[in-house]
Formats: sequence, structure tokens, C-alpha cells
Amino acid sequence: MRVIPALVVALLAALLLGPVVPASAVPAPLARASVGLVVEAGTARSGEDAPIRVLLTDPGGVQVAGVSVLVERRVAGAWQRLASLVTDAAGRAGTVLRMGPVRDDNVVRASYAGDATAPPTVTADVQLELVRRAARLTLTGPSRVVDEREVALVVRWRADDGTPVAGEVRLQQRRRGGWRTLDRPVTDATGTATVRLRPRTDAMLRVSARALDWVEASRSARKRIDNVPPVAPVRLSRAAPRPRRHLPPQERARGAGAAPVVTGIPDAVWRGMVGRSWHAGCPVGREGLRLLRVNYVDFTGYRRRGELVVAAGAVGQFVGALTELHDRRIPIRSMYRVDRFGWSSRLRGADDLASMASDNTSAFNCRDVVGRPGVRSPHSYGRALDLNPWENPYRVGGSWLPNGWWPSRTHPRVAWRSSAHPVVSILRRHGFSWTYGVSDAHHFDARTTGGRVVARCARVCH
Repeated sequence: MRVIPALVVALLAALLLGPVVPASAVPAPLARASVGLVVEAGTARSGEDAPIRVLLTDPGGVQVAGVSVLVERRVAGAWQRLASLVTDAAGRAGTVLRMGPVRDDNVVRASYAGDATAPPTVTADVQLELVRRAARLTLTGPSRVVDEREVALVVRWRADDGTPVAGEVRLQQRRRGGWRTLDRPVTDATGTATVRLRPRTDAMLRVSARALDWVEASRSARKRIDNVPPVAPVRLSRAAPRPRRHLPPQERARGAGAAPVVTGIPDAVWRGMVGRSWHAGCPVGREGLRLLRVNYVDFTGYRRRGELVVAAGAVGQFVGALTELHDRRIPIRSMYRVDRFGWSSRLRGADDLASMASDNTSAFNCRDVVGRPGVRSPHSYGRALDLNPWENPYRVGGSWLPNGWWPSRTHPRVAWRSSAHPVVSILRRHGFSWTYGVSDAHHFDARTTGGRVVARCARVCH
């Protein structure tokens, strides 16, 4: 009898494989429960040690003793080993972290390598609190500076433990309404920075700094710097009268030396001249005039920037004379264009009486002679210069203008009563005539190439 092949195969399979067990009945591998790892950190200032404590517990919350725990510190974004610790009987271990000045470098974490019953574990990053130190800023340097010269100021920034602080500070000057930042120097690794300034006025300064990660915001004491003139001021007798009208100081000088600049008459200047120092019927027009801007030394010893309108044909003489006056440090009280003083119906031109009362040096002014109505002044041609009129008065009608105190007095720098005076010598050297001498001491005329004085009067013709 033949055996059915399928039955034989089934019997052999049963013998070889044994009984079939459902998959759900196969036991799973034993799971490893997580341990508890905690990091506690204290606070400290930069350069001080902050305490670090770790606690390791088993899954049931029981402290684990005698186990190694690694503590790491993050520096510049990379983790570095800080300490390898072994837990004590209470499952604890500790170390310290020397706090650095950068907040992000004071971050730690702890890790446990795991064992047969517990997997490895790593704590979250722990940021230690960096307590800011007090800091001190100082600003030192000279207490005075000669105008137009440079002064070097030294900034020092130190923490309360003497550690240098490197960072940006703000150099500020006290101005009306508050403090204005002049510069933002950066202190180096020694906590020092040098700032160079050319203050053109007295200055009240300070430095301030915002808080850094490790130091508090700070501010220096105020530092005063007195700006002193480069030339000795004019010394006058206490009895000497002062000008009746006061003019504000002109802007400080620009450039080295007299730095004369000659241009045509700009539109804005011409608008100011018309109806004041120039009007219809004047013997010279806009094309025949030049604007001269030049540096001069004022009575206080400071260099200022003045303006004169002069004849185009005489501008070289004016430039030469005023340059030498500047270089010889001959003081001029002020040098505004006479248009500043407005129209005078009495003089039919800009108000020269007000200009004299202000001790203002001027040139072109299309007007009548003071005290002689209808007689055209030499100033109408732009070739005459009135220099320091208050100290060098003009005689008219038996009296002196603008004051009667100065005619009988002289001064080595600003008042002349003789052709031997340095001022008269300088003007003559550059082609000017002291035309009327002591009768009109402040008046000089630029001679023509033929040596002639344009519009010279038989009498004094201011």
C-alpha cells in the first residue's frame, strides 16, 4: 500500500519543529529603567569659584553611591572636561567652576555612562549666574590745551578686583541740553585706550560704559579741559573804555597761517550788501569787488576767521598786509562786513558809526564821509581799510570818533600814533598809505600801481 506523500511531510515537520507556540507567548527582554541625575549650581563673580553639585538616584529614587559622573563645561561653544566625580554614600559629588567673564562660557552639564541596569544619561545644560562686579572708569590727561593743538587723554577701565576690562566706552562732552558722544574708543587687554582731541573751546568731558556680562555699567568723574589762546591776549588799562557795542566772536580760524581765500562776491553776500554797503550810483560794481576771507588774531589771543569786501585791483595788497599782521600776531578785535550794521540814511551807506563803536575792522562801504554829507568816502572804491577804529579814533568837527579817550594814548600792539609803529610799517610795506596820520589813525589807503591814493581828500576823508 502506498503512503500519501503530504501526510509523510507533515509528520516529519512536526517531529523536527516541535509544538507550535503563539508569538504573543514569547517573553520580552528586561527593560533598563532610567536613573535620576541632577546638577545644582551656585553663583559667583568672574574670577571666583562657583559650587557645582550633582545627585544620582536609581529608578526608585534611592541615592546611588560609588558611581562615576562626568561634569563638563562649555567654552566657546565646545564642551571640555571639568571634573570626573564619584558619588558619596548620599549619591552626591561636588566640584567648583572658576567663573569667566563671558556668560556663555559658564555653562555645565553632567553625564552618567550607564550600566547593565540603567542606560547612559546626560543632564540639560545648566547656565550659572554670573554676578557682575563693580567697575571703575577714569579719564586722565592735561587740564589745559592751547587752541588748535592736540591733547591726549587716557581711559582706564578696571573691575573692582583690579582686573582690566576690555570693551567699548563712550567719550562724551557736555553740551547745552545734555551729553554728546564724541568718540567710541575700545580699551585693550590692559583696560586702556588713548584718545586724541583738538578741542576748540573749554570742554567738560567724561567716559561711560554699558554693562558687560561680568561688570556693571560705569561712568568716570568729569574731566575739565581749559582751552587757552595761542597768542598772549591784549592787555589794556583798566581806565580804557571798552567798545560801546558788542559783537559776538567770529568763528575760529581755519587752516595754518592767515589762509587767505579770495572769491567773487557770492549771491548771498551780494544780497546782504545791496541796500547797505552798495546801492545804485556807487563807483564800483559787483564785478569790480572781491570777497576776502582771512584768519586774524583777536584781542583775546585766539585766531579767528574774518571777512572783507575789497577792490579787485587792490586784493593783493590786502592779502599781503593782513597775512603779515596775522603772522606778526598783531591783534584785530573783529572783522565783519559792514553790512552787518545795516543802512545809515545819515551816511547813505552801511552804518560806519556803529562799526566804529564796535571796534570793527572793515573795507568797502559805498557811503559819505563821516561828518561831511555829500562827500564820497574813499571806502566807496574798496581800496581803504579801517583797522581797529576804537583804539585809533578819527577827528571830525573838533571832536573824536568813536571815543575821546584814546587819541592821546598809544599801545605797542593795537594803537598807533607814529609811522614808526609796527602796524603802520607793515601796511606801508604792502602798498598802503597812512593817508591822514593821527587825524584818522585807523584809516589806510591801498595805493595804485602809480603810487596814487584814489579819492584822496584835501582834508581828512574817512
